[in-house]
Amino acid sequence: MGIIYLDNAATSWPKPEEVLNAMDNFSRNIGANPGRSGHRLSINAGRVIFETRESLAELLNIDDPLRIIFTKNATYALNIAIFGLLKAGDHAITSSMEHNSVMRPLREMERRGVELSVVECSPNGELDPQDIKSSIKNNTRAIYLTHASNVTGTIMPIAEVAQIAKEYDLIFCIDAAQTAGAIQIDVKDMMIDLLAFSGHKSFFGPQGTGGLFIGKDLEKEINTLEVGGTGSRSELEEQPDFLPDKYESGTPNTIGLAGLFAGVSYVLNIGIDKIRDLEMRLADKFIDGLISIPGVTLYGTKDASKQTSVVSFNIDGIDPSELAFEFDEKYNIMVRPGLHCAPSAHRTIGTYPKGTIRFSFGYFNTIEHVDFALEAIKKYTTMHK
Repeated sequence: MGIIYLDNAATSWPKPEEVLNAMDNFSRNIGANPGRSGHRLSINAGRVIFETRESLAELLNIDDPLRIIFTKNATYALNIAIFGLLKAGDHAITSSMEHNSVMRPLREMERRGVELSVVECSPNGELDPQDIKSSIKNNTRAIYLTHASNVTGTIMPIAEVAQIAKEYDLIFCIDAAQTAGAIQIDVKDMMIDLLAFSGHKSFFGPQGTGGLFIGKDLEKEINTLEVGGTGSRSELEEQPDFLPDKYESGTPNTIGLAGLFAGVSYVLNIGIDKIRDLEMRLADKFIDGLISIPGVTLYGTKDASKQTSVVSFNIDGIDPSELAFEFDEKYNIMVRPGLHCAPSAHRTIGTYPKGTIRFSFGYFNTIEHVDFALEAIKKYTTMHK
């Protein structure tokens, strides 16, 4: 068997042919700078970007596609949502299962005078919404929450927390890097004010793509992190104050967005429910197999319906990094060991400082991949008894 890629939580691979073809077509047949010229190639480049916004709006149930701004990744989107919104004297709430894309900006804002409450999750990575509610103060401005942990895959109770945010008139920001394209997201039904997403994971787009949904009128409260040319209102030396231009300075990654458009279209054609069903079946089979292997410690809910297709575990007496290296060298299995840029999450589940080894399944994985991986783990544990 060739390479078995089980690191989809970091970036999805392989990419659909449609994505590769779209990027190739853009380079060969369009290639121009969108919004900076009046010729047909520039207009076609602008159309690529608008169609990408429209496809994402359809998938996420966003009424106005212009409320989707494009960034180089989910991390930058979260930086806008945190640095652009909070100010000294504000209070923000987050969970102990956050990725550093949320935690580091919040810690930096804490250094600048923002008060921060980190709500502790259970050892399985689960969050009690009432703990969020009990953390609210008079100066609370926003709640920042991952949709699903990149360490355990645990899905957070977004609907319940959204209701609390609405009750207290707080801004609710979701980090959907692990879920956008893999789990149904409806920003209206879920009452999400800000949604950061990654283009290169479950949307099957290329690296260097991502974005932020900004709810109604919030652009008036969120400062941009950079200013410059937007291709609009060129007579002004001040940054435009309207969406999406306020947050999109400089030449965009149009070739990447052409790939993202193809990736989102791919997801729309398949249907998220079908993708979710396959990934749950893969994770469920893998979890069941791990539970039966002596010496394996499995983390998270151990229930595929309560998590994404991310599965973290350890083998007694074996360093996760050593284990990942062996899987690569001996079995052609590609996985990620360590702390996964989420030290707080690992402290929560009791795996800090060594971390875990993480297997993350995607739409292009098969039951055969799961079986092969389980056999490799069994062989390895038997050899190291």
